[in-house]
Amino acid sequence: MRGQLERCCGEWRELEEEFRQLQETHKVYRQKLEEVTGLQMACSSSIQKQKKTLKDLKYRLQRCKPRASPEEFALIQQISSQIKERQNVFFDMEAYLPKKNGLYLNLVLGNVNVTLLSNQAKFAYKDEYEKFKLYLTIILLLGAVACRFILHYRIKGWWVSHHYVSTFLSGVMLTWPDGLMYQMFRSQFLAFSIFQSCVQFLQYYYQRGCLYRLRALGERNHLDLTVEGFQSWMWRGLTFLLPFLFFGHFWQLYNAITLFGLSRHKECKEWQVFVLAFTFLLLFLGNFLTTLKVVHTKLQKNKDKMKKL
Repeated sequence: MRGQLERCCGEWRELEEEFRQLQETHKVYRQKLEEVTGLQMACSSSIQKQKKTLKDLKYRLQRCKPRASPEEFALIQQISSQIKERQNVFFDMEAYLPKKNGLYLNLVLGNVNVTLLSNQAKFAYKDEYEKFKLYLTIILLLGAVACRFILHYRIKGWWVSHHYVSTFLSGVMLTWPDGLMYQMFRSQFLAFSIFQSCVQFLQYYYQRGCLYRLRALGERNHLDLTVEGFQSWMWRGLTFLLPFLFFGHFWQLYNAITLFGLSRHKECKEWQVFVLAFTFLLLFLGNFLTTLKVVHTKLQKNKDKMKKL
């Protein structure tokens, strides 16, 4: 009994020593954390000051252009170009600094800092985000197939969508009562959901490849997230996806046309039909024009590179 008590006392003394070391380490950690917070505030303040000054300087340079000599005009152009490059540097700096949330995050989370300050954390978040999209795509695909070919009643929650207009559209879809107009559109909508899920599969593997390429090459903007499938830096290997993306966009237009036709049906009494038609049209215009803009910009850059060569 005495030997066991001595071992317990010895273990307690070891724990006491480790606890004192832990307290010292935690004290240093808190000091360093306060230093980091101070540096973050100093950097953010300096960046905002620089941005404001550069904006005023750029405005004054523009006013000087009409009366400038050729030498002065060249100098103004040079400074303006350097100002533009400085703004890109500020963008990279701010990626590692806390910043205020946008309107959407403020509405959902409040004024909570959600900035990821390390590359490791950014890549981990992006990887988990892609996995989440894959799991959700599988659920939506199975649900859409089941409703199209097996089930004959409504399952709520189809449009668990990503952003603003899609979220609104999902809410309207869920309030659309089961009736003649709904049944006339049901098969088309479920077929569209199945197609969209398949495209999401392609996007998942493509975006995972982009993520690993970013990590390997060390390119900037590590937290670039996709908007309707891709952004301008995701060009290589994207060509095979474009037909599927454009087909999906025009299917949204087809949905809008179908719903506009249903809204004029003599049996149509639901307000949801016209609202959904307008929302699908809005989604088509936004997605299609954004995709065209990205493709055009990239083609223009490639053309400029070829001219320089």
